[in-house]
Amino acid sequence: MIDIQQFENIKQKHGSYASWAVWANASEKRPKSNMGDLSAFDDARVLSLLKNDVVMVGLNFSVLVDVPKPFFNFHGKGGGAFKIRYAFKDSPYYGAYMTDIIKLHQEVDAKKMMQHLKAHPDDAPRSVDKFREELRDLRATAPIILAFGNDTYKLLRNLDKSEYRKLIRLTHYSCRISKEKYKEDVLKAIGDVLRY
Repeated sequence: MIDIQQFENIKQKHGSYASWAVWANASEKRPKSNMGDLSAFDDARVLSLLKNDVVMVGLNFSVLVDVPKPFFNFHGKGGGAFKIRYAFKDSPYYGAYMTDIIKLHQEVDAKKMMQHLKAHPDDAPRSVDKFREELRDLRATAPIILAFGNDTYKLLRNLDKSEYRKLIRLTHYSCRISKEKYKEDVLKAIGDVLRY
């Protein structure tokens, strides 16, 4: 569980690119509805949902906004993030910490992001170090790390194996499959690694 001091520290230091796997409910006929509703983070009761032993990681911040609201990442309508909400709602992974491995470099196209990293070889190691700092602030000791997509998974393999309990590659949520198929795929990939 996350306490209020941790929550506020993470909000201040990492809130522009990080979030939590907590969302407002979708309406029955509109699976993308209410994705941008961040009001849950204004209610202290949300702390009881938040986890530090599961970390979901994307490649980079892809929503192009000038000044992102704290915890906005993974909560917009674009890119298929609604599939994450659908897949993890009512699962032991709901409330996981969410972040990107590449910080503060906005790029919608993953291929261009990887080209950028190839052209700037110091960016990836710096990003992994920044991720380690986040894990310290989260007080995450050997968490389960769920990596969205192959590129993210490859970058996270730069961590030492002692830094996580398990590193699991998941289908990226922007993949052109139904939300039902996405849920089936990711829960199968994870298996039964989290026991409460």
